[in-house]
Amino acid sequence: MVTLTENTQIIPNPGLLTVQTVEIASETTAIRCLDWDRERFDIEFGLRNGTTYNSFLIKGEKIALVDTSHKKFEQLYLELITGLIDPNEIDYLIISHTEPDHSGLVKDILQLAPAITIVGAKVAIQFLENMVHQPFKSMLVKSGDRLDLGNGHELEFVSAPNLHWPDTIFTYDYKTGILYTCDVFGMHYCDDQTYDENFYSIEADFKYYYDCLMGPNARSVLAALKRIEKLDIKTVATGHGPLLQHHICEWIEKYQTWSLEQAKTETLVAAFYAEDYGYSEHLVRNIAHGCTKAGVAIELIDLNSAEPQEVTELVAQAAGLIIAMPPQSSATAQAALSTILAAVHHKQAIGLLESGGGEDEPVYPLRNKLQELGLTEAFPPVLVKEPPSQTIEKLCDEAGTDLGQWLTRDRTIKQIKSINSELEKALGRISGGLYIITTKKGEIQSAMFASWVTQASLNPLGVAIAVGKERAIESLMQLGDRFVLNVLAEGNYQGLMRHFLKRFPPGADRFADVKTYPAGNGAPILADALAYIECEITSRIDCGDHWIIYSTVQSGRVADINALTAVHHRKVGNHY
Repeated sequence: MVTLTENTQIIPNPGLLTVQTVEIASETTAIRCLDWDRERFDIEFGLRNGTTYNSFLIKGEKIALVDTSHKKFEQLYLELITGLIDPNEIDYLIISHTEPDHSGLVKDILQLAPAITIVGAKVAIQFLENMVHQPFKSMLVKSGDRLDLGNGHELEFVSAPNLHWPDTIFTYDYKTGILYTCDVFGMHYCDDQTYDENFYSIEADFKYYYDCLMGPNARSVLAALKRIEKLDIKTVATGHGPLLQHHICEWIEKYQTWSLEQAKTETLVAAFYAEDYGYSEHLVRNIAHGCTKAGVAIELIDLNSAEPQEVTELVAQAAGLIIAMPPQSSATAQAALSTILAAVHHKQAIGLLESGGGEDEPVYPLRNKLQELGLTEAFPPVLVKEPPSQTIEKLCDEAGTDLGQWLTRDRTIKQIKSINSELEKALGRISGGLYIITTKKGEIQSAMFASWVTQASLNPLGVAIAVGKERAIESLMQLGDRFVLNVLAEGNYQGLMRHFLKRFPPGADRFADVKTYPAGNGAPILADALAYIECEITSRIDCGDHWIIYSTVQSGRVADINALTAVHHRKVGNHY
């Protein structure tokens, strides 16, 4: 175990997990678990700077632990806690939310301190009951509730649902001015520096994190910001990355600006799910992630707790609806479905899924009612009976993208028509080759027809590819991912081009009836390609509606040395 003070430096090594303790205020200790080389965090995160898991110990007359850590830190974390304090002296364990990277050691803490009282939102306590499978003392809290630890440490709780977990709460300590926010205002960034001294070195990671986790719930972000505006915040104690102290106003202003921009987006999708039922929320979040690729705003709503007026107003504003079928036994959820049916209108698009809880409300009667009312089905119902696999998750992501693209089709056409005609023609004179990108990760494989490809460096050998943010393959093109660049041959590309340019339904096998063989990195090589190059992604640059994916080249081969690369000549430069 390595325990650090604020002034101690550490040199990261591959595979290294370390811990750090820092006194951040009076009687307040940050316990930071540093995961130096984690490369991926959920489907949407390719990490370039690892991550941290932060928890906190507050010692008043009574003692509170705020959050735990990831299960991978079990030995290091528990040794550190028992070195700092006798666990039986901890009175409260405050759970900011129950996502496993923060609550992964709750059961271990309960074993060390069985008399501890777990403090959290009602939904968090319900989740924990299903996670730890043992009785425990609990205290349910909501916005405005307070807990006095003594010695001036009076804690106030602030509800922040859907950021990005349904049970999220903030905790504010009036003595120290510390706001404990868990995921909110965090970032996946591993560094031995405790605070945000260097604004510009972490700004990109802060934005990337917001886009992936907070952006889809912009309205919930704005609601949470309003609840904390009266607080005198001296430190934001985040669950991931550095604590915020030097630039708090700037970070909060960025959340405000980005969320206002997102909330003003004219295209809104309302996604309804039944919290803690089947795979409802998990699948809806995958569909919502796909929607955001097409530039639409998402609002997630729990059918079990949403107020009828809230449902009515949201449905009236939404251009699209996603509904994960709730249990037939939930009267509250059934009433919410009736409210949705009463508020929908014929210009909306709809996507439905059975959530795999065992007693789902049947999807097809609701589907028929919605179609009778004139709504457009954006994708066929997703039926889930077993725990979601990577394939199902990807299907949901693609279904969400289809829904988003349907809703933004008029905006896309308007953008195509808006460019100056002479500029269109000039841009169209930039020619490119014809390529097919293929990739495989676990049980998922995908492909994309491409012409925006170029060699980008000689040392190391590298290529750059422009990938539209709405492309299905985009989530498989993260840092560290591997793919094959298949080069098409002049005079022998029409068949492959027709196949890979057609519109595939969500979850479809893009390689059906296409002859392939595996590359060394596992991705498919097209047998009819002129040449192939195996690549590994080392950086991504945000370029508006595209990512520029830069990759180093691992190996390659040419099938016919005398053949030429197929070339694509466009007439205009504002669309493919």
